[in-house]
Amino acid sequence: MKDLFVSSSPHVHSPEDTPWIMRQVIYALIPTALVGVYFFGIPALTVMLTAMISCVVVEAICQKIMGVPVSVKDGSAILTGLLLAMNLPSGAPWWMVVIGSVVAIVIGKQVFGGLGNNPFNPALVARAFLIASFGVEMTTWPKPDVFPKAIADTVTAATPLGLLKEGGADAIANIGMFDLIVGNVGGCIGEVSAIALLIGAGYLLATGIITWHVPVTYIATVGIFTGICYAVDPVAYANPWFHMFSGGLMLGALFMATDMVTSPISPKGKIIFGLGCGLLTSVIRLWGGYPEGVSYSILIMNAFVPLINRWTKPVKFGVVK
Repeated sequence: MKDLFVSSSPHVHSPEDTPWIMRQVIYALIPTALVGVYFFGIPALTVMLTAMISCVVVEAICQKIMGVPVSVKDGSAILTGLLLAMNLPSGAPWWMVVIGSVVAIVIGKQVFGGLGNNPFNPALVARAFLIASFGVEMTTWPKPDVFPKAIADTVTAATPLGLLKEGGADAIANIGMFDLIVGNVGGCIGEVSAIALLIGAGYLLATGIITWHVPVTYIATVGIFTGICYAVDPVAYANPWFHMFSGGLMLGALFMATDMVTSPISPKGKIIFGLGCGLLTSVIRLWGGYPEGVSYSILIMNAFVPLINRWTKPVKFGVVK
């Protein structure tokens, strides 16, 4: 009789590996990327290509220097670059995109040991760094147009949240829900079209890459919190639908907060994570000095993920509390 060898878990294997998962998320971002190019033209496409190529090159160089196998073929660097581009204005200069790529890969990812070890979302680490370092470039928003060919062809305009912060609820009276949903508003490349983001998220939900817990809890929390404020004082505060469909909430809730590496493992933990992100986003938007709070909210909650995982650790099979 031959000896039986039992390997360590998991004993049930799945064809879903890291490259496959990265490809699915990239596919899910294609509708948003296309809408970005449609409204912002060649400059948006240039930002996306620059970010993706820069992230791949920087990651390859880092891994060569560190003496570890080069893993750029897994698609994670390309995805980081694409997500970074989604968080940048279409008029971002190439050198700033390259700097952001270096920060995302080196500081946000490789310094912690590479993919799977980073506690913070690399693209958001880069965005936070760029906002702190190049405030003017990061807050200069080209006004959407139908496929402008160059930055010189565009004019700048404030984002809906920027108008709200500067002029109050009266300043956004002319912004319709249709414009917010379709993407005919100023903002980052990836945050202007809610419908494109929802289409991509639907694909990720259908393929099982993400679950509903984080995005639904996140968006619902923002809607409920801002809705309460709107009910108390509709003159001072915008309605909850405006907050849910404007700015980077959809992009953050559907594609950034759902990152497998930097979000909790259990369903209960995901709900706590989404609740925290929603509360922080609402507080920053309503009473903070910055009109948007999605990036900082997710980064802050990323820091609490180890604690959330510990608090929501499931009971082992057969163990009675």
